Amino acid sequence: MMKIIGAGFGRTGTLSVKAALETLGLGPCYHMMTAIEKPEHLRLWNAICRGERADWARIFAGYQSTVDWPACDHWERLAQEYPDAKVLLTVRDPARWYDSFRETLAPVWAAETDDPEFREYLTLVRHIAAHTFGGRLNDRAHAIAVFEEHSRKVRAAIPAERLLVYDVREGWAPLCEFFGRPVPTETEFPHLNDRANFHELLQKRLAHREEPA
Repeated sequence: MMKIIGAGFGRTGTLSVKAALETLGLGPCYHMMTAIEKPEHLRLWNAICRGERADWARIFAGYQSTVDWPACDHWERLAQEYPDAKVLLTVRDPARWYDSFRETLAPVWAAETDDPEFREYLTLVRHIAAHTFGGRLNDRAHAIAVFEEHSRKVRAAIPAERLLVYDVREGWAPLCEFFGRPVPTETEFPHLNDRANFHELLQKRLAHREEPA
């Protein structure tokens, strides 16, 4: 059963948070990398984007938490679908978020490919670009405004007792306190997916995708 709904955009430390939640026993945690590894899931997400019925139980079978896109684009629906789940809004400085996005995700989202499975991924992220950012990802001021408005909307919609607004620079303490877990004493907080290794990580994930179900 879903316990944690991640509402923060990608490039807000979501892969580090995924690893942290799993260390705390709050995983497996669903992330865009999960969808990339499971081609059938990319097709399910694209069906949702086309307006078809969302089979959340099928997508999130075996997962206790979710962070990053594509799930964060559906945080309101998921908060209703799983009323007992907490909501985790990962945040960072908006300008730094945009710079990170432009140097990592944006070139990938603009790529072309003959690989049918990678095309499913591109279809999904281009829907996110159109639906969330109005297709204006190259407009720095607009994208930052969307990022800031998204955070305001989540904060306004979710009661304080259900919501954790979290910056990965805060480390273990806020996560452990909010989710009632002891602070790991022998495990450093994970810091993953920095700009230097992003593309290498993505290519490795694409190379080890599961076969379609």
